[in-house]
Amino acid sequence: MTDLASKQCVPCKGGVPSLSDERVNELLGQLDDWFVEQGYHLTKSYTFPDFSAALAFVNRVGAMAEEQGHHPDIYLAWGKVTLEIWTHKINGLTESDFIFAAKCDGL
Repeated sequence: MTDLASKQCVPCKGGVPSLSDERVNELLGQLDDWFVEQGYHLTKSYTFPDFSAALAFVNRVGAMAEEQGHHPDIYLAWGKVTLEIWTHKINGLTESDFIFAAKCDGL
């Protein structure tokens, strides 16, 4: 488990700045196969042997999202799940987005 995965997400109340590009790149270096899209979305696709396995992963991500109070956009297809994570209240990235991404990888 990475350092990020051992932390807890902190709910954003808005009014905080997005992470700097330098900090985003630093945190991105602690994740495997995640990408920053549109300058403020963390994205990763996972592959599975079938629909059932993909759905089971989605259910685990959903349970963790409720536990952490941080909710990704989830796209489910046969054998594939794509996650998009960002802090909606600021339309940008916070450390909690990277924490959540690391926790998803741990599932």
